[in-house]
Amino acid sequence: MQNILIGVIADTHDRLPLLDKAVKRLNEEKVKLVLHAGDYVAPFVAAHLKPLKADLIGVFGNNDGDRDLLRKRLSDLGAEIRGKFAEVMVEGLRIGMVHGEEGELLQSLINVEGYDVIIHGHTHKAKIYQKGKTMIINPGEVCGYLTGKPTMAILDTKTLNVKIIPL
Repeated sequence: MQNILIGVIADTHDRLPLLDKAVKRLNEEKVKLVLHAGDYVAPFVAAHLKPLKADLIGVFGNNDGDRDLLRKRLSDLGAEIRGKFAEVMVEGLRIGMVHGEEGELLQSLINVEGYDVIIHGHTHKAKIYQKGKTMIINPGEVCGYLTGKPTMAILDTKTLNVKIIPL
């Protein structure tokens, strides 16, 4: 198994200066993949993800506006939004991702322990915990609007170490 770093972000909410800061940090950390757990908000954020030197896979959040245009703009960059749910396999790790606004669905995904990692956003609060064999990661909010503490996370696929990184 290779040691691959995955950037985990959510709740960017059009806060472009902090999104730019997150992209710069993700590039500095040399992540190979970025998983975005939704709430980009407007399609114009895609231009700010263009400098990212990693693949990007995302899901929609409850505040995402013009989803068709957002999906197209990200697709033009080689990134993809899978819809409301994404299952991603990386180095043998089975990762499930939702935004998290549907609490019952999120809790069910966690409780069945069918994934090695579950990623979600929505609460804007950074949190990492384990439920049986499943690690749950909420990277917090890139935007910093609710907590005043903009954050993202980095997951090491080999060690399963997760760091919350303040922006």
